[in-house]
Amino acid sequence: MRNTILTLAPMFLSATLCAQGVFSNKTQAILEQVIRDYPNHFYNIKGEMITEARQTTEYRSTLQLPGSSSCVVTLYRAARDEGYGWTCTVLEAETFEQAKYRFREIYGQLTNSIVTTSGQKTFILSGQYEEPTREKKRTQVVFSLLPGVGEMKKLKVDLSVCQDGKGWKIDLSVNDQALKEDVQNAVTVN
Repeated sequence: MRNTILTLAPMFLSATLCAQGVFSNKTQAILEQVIRDYPNHFYNIKGEMITEARQTTEYRSTLQLPGSSSCVVTLYRAARDEGYGWTCTVLEAETFEQAKYRFREIYGQLTNSIVTTSGQKTFILSGQYEEPTREKKRTQVVFSLLPGVGEMKKLKVDLSVCQDGKGWKIDLSVNDQALKEDVQNAVTVN
């Protein structure tokens, strides 16, 4: 019996580690491709146009995270500037507990992960975790690329969980944070 357990234990451990790592590796690999295309305004991952409004135009993303319900590339137009963002709805959950657990799991997969961009520059994703609460309708963690240099200094990776009707939704986005906020403020004012 002991020999059977000792023989099977490494196989179970290996299977468990592989199962946990597959999602993490795929998520990081896709996120890395998105970040690499940020200087190109997501040109290489922008698919067909979905909707167009005065200050935003949405396109389907050709990159999808495993299990996500939608991924879009958005063109934001502000008064004198424009920029692009990529947003992926990672999870739509019925209960707060499901969303809270998944939010923490995704944060754990992203924090301190290493991202290599074109030109072989290496960055580390860094963000401070905030625990979601049911009373707070939206919780977000904003990751920065360290060291923040050049055009990549403006890039922000945002992980958020928010109440959506009776359920909860988790989004992961990559964008020029300042421009996105300018456009959202302009839409709120108008």
